[in-house]
Amino acid sequence: MSISRILALVFAGAALLAAAPAGAQGKQWTVIRIATEGAFRPWNFTEPDGSLNGFEIDLYKDLCARMKVSCEISAQSFDGMIPALNAGKFDAIMAGMSATAKREEVIAFSVSYGTTGQTFGVLKSGPLTALPGQGQIFSLESDEAGALKAIEAMKPMLQGKIIGVQTASIAAGFIEKYLKGVVEAREYKTTEQHDLDLLSERIDLIMASMAYLSGVVAKTENSEIAIVGPRFQGGVLGRGSSVGLRKSDPELKTMFDAAITAAKADGTIQRLSQKWFGYDVTPR
Repeated sequence: MSISRILALVFAGAALLAAAPAGAQGKQWTVIRIATEGAFRPWNFTEPDGSLNGFEIDLYKDLCARMKVSCEISAQSFDGMIPALNAGKFDAIMAGMSATAKREEVIAFSVSYGTTGQTFGVLKSGPLTALPGQGQIFSLESDEAGALKAIEAMKPMLQGKIIGVQTASIAAGFIEKYLKGVVEAREYKTTEQHDLDLLSERIDLIMASMAYLSGVVAKTENSEIAIVGPRFQGGVLGRGSSVGLRKSDPELKTMFDAAITAAKADGTIQRLSQKWFGYDVTPR
């Protein structure tokens, strides 16, 4: 082999070695732009002065401090969040968004930081207060047979009823899979909008997270709303609220996973849960 050939190979190898560490390190994050909804109390909501507040607002500040990065947060429309994330409008989603198999086809998710399950809200003056399964919790993943039995028990009372759900929500996915042809689903841009239609008797019931509905019924203006029926978790409803991320940003997922795991371990998520929900929503 000629000297020139040997030198060429040496220089090529040196170039590869020099490039390897930079490639292995990936993107270095110093600023993270986060999107929330600002209309999903107590996960996130907008104060009268326009500032954001709630469980996820407190949590993102803690996570960003752990990751040693500067974070910016802004309110975005929930139904357009995933396309906007992939378009690069922001870098992460913290909006009570559950990690589901369908969503994981287009984006990545961190480990879960909260889960409360989905249940139903009705008017106290209506017949649906007698919806069977009150207070029971069913997993659509580990006890699908039990969950299906509970759903079948509800169907006679739900037949022909109009149910309000948020557009692009896991509740909408649940209705599509388990109650299609039984109820008429009416979708709303925000959960607050379907609450108002329930109070105005334009719909018969609503489906949302237990945490959200607990906050709804605690308000004086919603004294006529009651939480009824069973609570469902897992399966089509996902593995709990998680940070939504682009699949092209694995370094960011690693950072959020580590920060959330640490926040679980030292009791931060439990403390914030008690502050905002009155009970622990830490995923087990």
